[in-house]
Amino acid sequence: IESLSLKTKYIGPLSRLQKKLLSKKYDLLVILSGPEPQRGILENHLKKEIIRFKGNAIFIEGNVESEQKIVVKQNVTYYNFMNSSELEQAFNESEMVLCRSGYTTIMDLAQLRKKAFFIPTPGQYEQEYLAKKLKKEGLVPYANQSDFRMENIEEIQDYKGLPRLDSKIDWANLFEVFEK
Repeated sequence: IESLSLKTKYIGPLSRLQKKLLSKKYDLLVILSGPEPQRGILENHLKKEIIRFKGNAIFIEGNVESEQKIVVKQNVTYYNFMNSSELEQAFNESEMVLCRSGYTTIMDLAQLRKKAFFIPTPGQYEQEYLAKKLKKEGLVPYANQSDFRMENIEEIQDYKGLPRLDSKIDWANLFEVFEK
């Protein structure tokens, strides 16, 4: 096999979100995503678990509907969904994140420099692989969906978090390959 000598450029994590220096409003951001029925199963499980969380939490259910609904119960503010700018603000105002271990989410967390706890979607093998890999590397803890208990969130303190992956990109130079 001939070896290919392709020119490559590292462009860093791709994220629609930006790190902003905002005051902390929430100790925990819970954000749900993914296909049904697993998204709904996790929502029901975490709504039972979150009541034992001691700090302030924001819980984004991931149910995109025609109208945004906000419900506050004790120390938890529930949203059925958020748009991108609202998500960016919620991430930036939160200390730590409880979420799926999808590739896009991991890039967002790296971009925002957030510590997280992962619950991979059952049957999504790439999420299971990424969660196991990042735990083994000492970066992010995880639990299987059915095993997660709110006390697990404390494991975040024992992990480094995702590394900062800043990169200086010259976008004009990068995309000049597409010019005639």
